[in-house]
Amino acid sequence: MNNSMMVIFPYRHHQTWVFDDEKVGLVQEPFVNGVPEMIDILVQDIHHAEEGFKLLFSAQPFPGYQAELVWQREEYGGHWYLWTNKNMSGWLCPALFKYFMQPPTKIYCQAQSFG
Repeated sequence: MNNSMMVIFPYRHHQTWVFDDEKVGLVQEPFVNGVPEMIDILVQDIHHAEEGFKLLFSAQPFPGYQAELVWQREEYGGHWYLWTNKNMSGWLCPALFKYFMQPPTKIYCQAQSFG
């Protein structure tokens, strides 16, 4: 069973948002196809976010979430999600299955500074 709340620590590497998660075997896993632009909005008030920040996420809403991403469709083993409030779509690669047994209908996210 997956945790209800999960956390990763994205950072910029060669102008790309990436994250490491040794627990699931990911190193410099990149965010692509619309997700970097979403992250840019989530971290706009976090000083030095490019050096790293905390990204909380869950399939259930939680206090303080900033984004509700709604599942749209599967493509190439990954899944497209729509951030309705910002009219932005992003593709989450198959690494999604390191955190969820199946793609959730919704993913709730919040970016926080380390401090």
